[in-house]
Amino acid sequence: MKTDVVNIQGTASGRQAELDDRVFGIEPNEHCIYLAVKQFLANRRQGTHKAKERSEIAGSTRKLFRQKGTGSARRGDIKSPLLRGGGRIFGPKPRDYSFKLNKKVKALARNSALSVKWADGAITVVEDFSMDKPSTKEMKRIINALKGDRKRALLVVKEFDPVVFKSAANLPGVEVILAKDINTYQILKGDVLLLQEGAVAIINELGTKYAKN
Repeated sequence: MKTDVVNIQGTASGRQAELDDRVFGIEPNEHCIYLAVKQFLANRRQGTHKAKERSEIAGSTRKLFRQKGTGSARRGDIKSPLLRGGGRIFGPKPRDYSFKLNKKVKALARNSALSVKWADGAITVVEDFSMDKPSTKEMKRIINALKGDRKRALLVVKEFDPVVFKSAANLPGVEVILAKDINTYQILKGDVLLLQEGAVAIINELGTKYAKN
């Protein structure tokens, strides 16, 4: 399929970009999307949560009351989980939340997310552009001209340009990512995808690597 390429003013440039049907025109697989988003969020978790258990609490081991005859439940030392300041029962421990996901599943999820955005009319292909110096004001003008009335925008660039990344760093609701690093979570998070013309070829190649012919 083909789509018009716009310039940074938001008007048609007269050129068209080729979007591969195997990437932007498939039937979305919702379960693969769920797994890919779940893995992305799980991999971001530090897993450093920790609560002290009874054996790790500082305190005397003296038995506070006799075993029988008090009329209350038997109780041990001051580190008992039943007392204020005591240890935590089955408290959280450091752990690794990451899990493995097959490459074909991740590729299908990414293509499904792109197909959802294309069906919603949320993909715009913009000509490759660069900036002479970092300018938040200029980047805001470009993004506003391209994203229309949508709130969050994901700008996908073909190669790393520090000036472009710095210019968008302080813009709320705007994220810049390399085409080779595009993932399902960020695709879905953005209300509109702004694909540089040069990034389209990279996404097509990336998406068709594991796609069925």
